[in-house]
Amino acid sequence: MSEVLLAPEVRPFAVAAAIMVALGGIEVLTTLVGLSIGELFGKDVDIDADHHTGLGGLFLWINAGRLPLLILIILALGLFSIIGFLLYAIAHGLGVNLPTAIAALVAAAGSIPLIRSTSRGIARIIPRDESYAVNENDFVGHVGEVTVGPLDQGLPGRVRLKGVFGNWHSVAARASHDSNVLPVGASVLLVDRDAKSFIAISAPADLIAQQPSSNRI
Repeated sequence: MSEVLLAPEVRPFAVAAAIMVALGGIEVLTTLVGLSIGELFGKDVDIDADHHTGLGGLFLWINAGRLPLLILIILALGLFSIIGFLLYAIAHGLGVNLPTAIAALVAAAGSIPLIRSTSRGIARIIPRDESYAVNENDFVGHVGEVTVGPLDQGLPGRVRLKGVFGNWHSVAARASHDSNVLPVGASVLLVDRDAKSFIAISAPADLIAQQPSSNRI
């Protein structure tokens, strides 16, 4: 197996697979401590929907499920790698010497329609925990639930809440300086935001009671 992965013919696909695994692993680890490298990539790519030409039009066509950019990159790397290894296996079985450049071009072209269909499927399975058409500053004053924590004055955790369009959002948050530790599962009120995260306090009982049952996690 190691000889196959290190073969020069499959090097582009092995590198793509390694980058995919690294990005996915880092995202999981950073999310556990209340951060997200996905935010460094931008939550979405700002493309004028009225100009469906060039790279912008291709991106809009590929990202039919409107996935976050980081997930789309991981998906593209994974499909490119899978198709590349499959091409190499078929060529090897037929005894054909397939040039690496041609294999890479074929894999890239073949992955484009698969990215489009797969992004749609993923968007249905994971129904938009975050909506990218809203201003997160509007979340101040909303009640959510601690999902990664507990929240204290140190590293941010994560709070899940429903936005005005009915989509679930997961945002970084810390407890306010005069708040007690807020455990996982606690209902919290987002009262402010700084450069790193939202600031949360324990949600008053009357605000919790006002939340519609459909908005509760």
